[in-house]
Amino acid sequence: MQRLALVALLGLLGGCTSMLPEPADGPGRVIDNPAAIPDAVPRDAPRSRYGNPDSYEVFGQTYRVMASATGHQERGIASWYGSKFHGRRTSSGEPYDMYAMTAAHKHLPLPTWVEVRHLGNNRRIVVKVNDRGPFADNRIIDLSYAAAAKLGMLGAGTAPVEIRTVTPGDSRPRVRDVAAGSASPAPSADTPEPAPQYWLQVAAFGNADNARRFLERLTGAGVRQPVRIQAGRDGLHRVRLGPLASAEAVDAASAGLRAANFATGHVIIMDEPTVTE
Repeated sequence: MQRLALVALLGLLGGCTSMLPEPADGPGRVIDNPAAIPDAVPRDAPRSRYGNPDSYEVFGQTYRVMASATGHQERGIASWYGSKFHGRRTSSGEPYDMYAMTAAHKHLPLPTWVEVRHLGNNRRIVVKVNDRGPFADNRIIDLSYAAAAKLGMLGAGTAPVEIRTVTPGDSRPRVRDVAAGSASPAPSADTPEPAPQYWLQVAAFGNADNARRFLERLTGAGVRQPVRIQAGRDGLHRVRLGPLASAEAVDAASAGLRAANFATGHVIIMDEPTVTE
């Protein structure tokens, strides 16, 4: 395991993870037509000399950098960062440009290009991951101001997203222009989507009785959110809190788990209701 001194760590983690007291983050100049911003273009590139240790530590927690980004896909909550870090050095060594289509991720190699799909409005963008973060609980990716504007999440501040890595020449269809019947790099209109469900998974058991006992421990400790057991086809019985209506509700549920001395779990985002025991 590679351990970094504090000075080196501050340099490694660049803009979005400063440990020093800072003024509040915020937007820059208004972007009149976010849909017109060109997506980042994937290209073959070697790993950055900076920001790619085997592992690193932030606020007492160790994070591991993936050996490969090939085929990576995940769902979770996106956030964004802006003017406070504009011009600062990112983890890869590049200056942070809040008007470029970039992002920060805790584990993906630098650089990696990813498609980000907003699960609420079905907009899709492509960004270059060149920074580390976000290190707030329950967040999987930190988008630049421009990327957040194009994805349509500036007002809310967060968004339920699905991300997947993309490579040069990736031919998977993006957002489809229904009238023209062909792929378009930016949506002409948002496609209605079912409201995604947020859940916090706290534990998983092969034995249903163990799952029920753990559920009873949670409720006995005063955890207020609905606690359910969801049985998967893989035979696991997953203990989850939810459904939760928003990222703010997820954060409140995490805080409740922490106050009751339980692990805060990880976020699961589903398109449709699931069968529970």
